[in-house]
Amino acid sequence: MKRTLGILGGMGPVATTAFMAQVQALTPAKGDEDHIRMLVDLNPHVPNRHTQGEAAGRTLGEMAVRLRDAGAEVLAMPCNTAHAHADAIRSAGLPFIDMIAATVDAVASGGARRIGVLATPGGEALYADALSAAGLETVRLEGADREAFMAAVFAFKAKDLTDGPRAEMRRLAGALAEAGAEVIIGGCTEVPLLLRADESPVPLTDSAEVLARACVEMCG
Repeated sequence: MKRTLGILGGMGPVATTAFMAQVQALTPAKGDEDHIRMLVDLNPHVPNRHTQGEAAGRTLGEMAVRLRDAGAEVLAMPCNTAHAHADAIRSAGLPFIDMIAATVDAVASGGARRIGVLATPGGEALYADALSAAGLETVRLEGADREAFMAAVFAFKAKDLTDGPRAEMRRLAGALAEAGAEVIIGGCTEVPLLLRADESPVPLTDSAEVLARACVEMCG
């Protein structure tokens, strides 16, 4: 029996709607009734995950409870950085699909040992810990490239649809490959919206796609 998926979204809105489309596209369905029911709290007003951690965790916990009370049976959140508050979400008492853990499992199964990460500082830290626990090495952006990554993401969030942010993400992927990355994790949900897999110099693992597949497996 299909289970209702509750999505904690809005971080950011475009990434959330893209994630929902991935869930729909990955679901083996012959008709409407074969798709997964999704209850979505697309909340772009979650306090800043980078600077207001305590308030963000409290808000995410409240969102999880509301989704549970609305009928959600499984929870997922297409925002890597906000997984720092996974415990607040789990406190609602529902199964929570961990995007970080699922993505690390996916790259580990491919046999690569040196994993590049394109992510916010908070997301990168979460991935570094998870990769280390799996016996894998994290390849990080260095110096000004870290700021360049955030600038490209925020430009996209501000609806800069020119090739500027996309070109910068291609360059940053190249920098990780040159530093020895064998695989790159798109560890921010905006990354695959700026960088296609065929533009990456090494295989690109889309954390949002990994999460969408896990949702289909658990809810479909």
